[in-house]
Amino acid sequence: MRSERCMQSALAAAAWISAAAAVLIFLFMAVLGWPLLGNGDLMQVLCGPWSPMHHQYGIRPMILGTLCIASLALALAVPVSLGCAVFIQVTAPKGLGRALHHLVRLMTGIPTVVYGFVGIFLLVPLVRNLSGHGAGLSILSAGLMLSLLIAPTMILFFVQGLAAVPQSHRQAACALGATPVQQLIYVLLPQARRTLLAGVVLGLGRAMGDTLIALMLAGNSVATPQSILDPTRTLTAHIALIIAADFESPEFRTLFICALILYLMTTLAVAVMRRLAAKPVEIP
Repeated sequence: MRSERCMQSALAAAAWISAAAAVLIFLFMAVLGWPLLGNGDLMQVLCGPWSPMHHQYGIRPMILGTLCIASLALALAVPVSLGCAVFIQVTAPKGLGRALHHLVRLMTGIPTVVYGFVGIFLLVPLVRNLSGHGAGLSILSAGLMLSLLIAPTMILFFVQGLAAVPQSHRQAACALGATPVQQLIYVLLPQARRTLLAGVVLGLGRAMGDTLIALMLAGNSVATPQSILDPTRTLTAHIALIIAADFESPEFRTLFICALILYLMTTLAVAVMRRLAAKPVEIP
């Protein structure tokens, strides 16, 4: 009994420490970015162009670049990851499914820079030759490679969610005459919804927070992108490129605004997914 109370206290302390760390990080970024916030320049920073030579420090192109690349990566990775998870957990023979599961686990350990080098030497020339537009360093190149980067993590979450559904539920659906597709749509996916959404949130967070793929493949242009074949710069790549600026300069202060925007976008994504997970499942 005493050991259980100690364990509960330790877990509660860990939870409070994690929450406090998140709040302190937010406050740290807000305090260092306050010179821009306090001067009433927030809208100029959020909506203006980036041109330090003309004393313009807007991060709108970087916000749009981050949203475009992360959205494209997620749109490509979710259906592929879900299909792989269903094949591994539901339709594949046990031996093949186990082997693919181990392969996906191995892919999660590959360093990001390796994906970046593969993208530069294989994907970028392919995009350049097929599109005939620019140098191939674009939203499309970064989004494709980023989808490959986040897919293994999402597959593992999806497999875990599907595996957690009791086998008796599938057997009951099968006894009622449900086809494998109907079992997937009406039994497996609704009951695994929370874990599936958690995997989507984690994939989105990693897509928005990745630095190397965007830095190596997106082109790092500060112009507002007009199509997925245009180069762009993400918030994380912008932070990496501007980090050496003078600490007291407005150029450097904008980095903390970039960090705050990333923080808030990730928090908003988590809140939306939690609301979706809390909604009751309606089965027609």
